Amino acid sequence: MRVGIGYDIHRFVEGRPLMLGGVEIPHIMGLEGHSDGDALLHAICDAILGAAGLDDIGHQFPVNDDRYLNISSIELVREVSEKINKKGFKVEYIDSVIILEEPKIAPFKDKMRREIAPALGIDIDSINIKATTQEGVGAIGRGEALAAYAVACLDEHKNI
Repeated sequence: MRVGIGYDIHRFVEGRPLMLGGVEIPHIMGLEGHSDGDALLHAICDAILGAAGLDDIGHQFPVNDDRYLNISSIELVREVSEKINKKGFKVEYIDSVIILEEPKIAPFKDKMRREIAPALGIDIDSINIKATTQEGVGAIGRGEALAAYAVACLDEHKNI
């Protein structure tokens, strides 16, 4: 078994939808980014890539490559899954936490898990998503940004 950790942070901006875990969340602002800005999925990608010993998401999907401009981050998750499968690994479990003041994401967590699971080829019960606040401290606490952490557990498998 191999373990990796991922982290991402994005600023809130006007004029974009808020995408988290592959789900559009109703909110007055979205997240800045070259892709759709989905910080949760970016953290998950980095955790998986790290566990497999691969370079980070910025190396895999560079911001100067227009193929990734406004791309859905669920597509990045699918590509990461394919990359690690070719290397002989399979995701076994994802644990994650989103840090934000608003909006509340509890009503959307199961939908996020239902988006992420098939992209990784795993069961929905193999994904955990939690949320917490920054208690008003710093940029996240002021509602200027959102951050996410993820841990991925991978097992080796035989390539077919």
